[in-house]
Amino acid sequence: MKLAYVTLQGRGRTDALIAEVAALLAADGVRLAGTVQSNIERPDRRKCDMDLVVLPDGPTVRISEDRGALARGCILDSGALEQTVVAVQQRLAGADVLIVNKFGKREAEGRGLVPVIAEALEMGLPVLIGVNGLNLAAFLAFAGEYVAPLSAEPVIVADWCKAAFSQEIV
Repeated sequence: MKLAYVTLQGRGRTDALIAEVAALLAADGVRLAGTVQSNIERPDRRKCDMDLVVLPDGPTVRISEDRGALARGCILDSGALEQTVVAVQQRLAGADVLIVNKFGKREAEGRGLVPVIAEALEMGLPVLIGVNGLNLAAFLAFAGEYVAPLSAEPVIVADWCKAAFSQEIV
């Protein structure tokens, strides 16, 4: 199984790393499926806006709901997330690598991009996943012993993806 993850402390750092890796892979001609996230800070809100770009070339989907300046709880728009799941699943057949920006709360519950991750692994595609500290235990339980933690160096992560795609990693 070709499954790896990266995790960084600090809001948005894993998202930025995943986006950089996706850009490196795309520049090398690797056909990507999956998602990268950008977070748009809003000075009038405690929570940022969250956008997912469906790889390789869009669309961009806003997956957060604006629940007002005082909102503290989850702002994830589950319907928008499911829209991206469908779009990613439609692109798997032509991909060399699946990138999932985050194994988040929905994935920890067995939803979100979990079915797409499973399908990609069944197809033999390498899968790279960003994981935050809150969901690391759930991710490791999901992944089992067949997962590789990667360092937070974009070139090293991109090299793992290319090696896994070219069958150098089993």
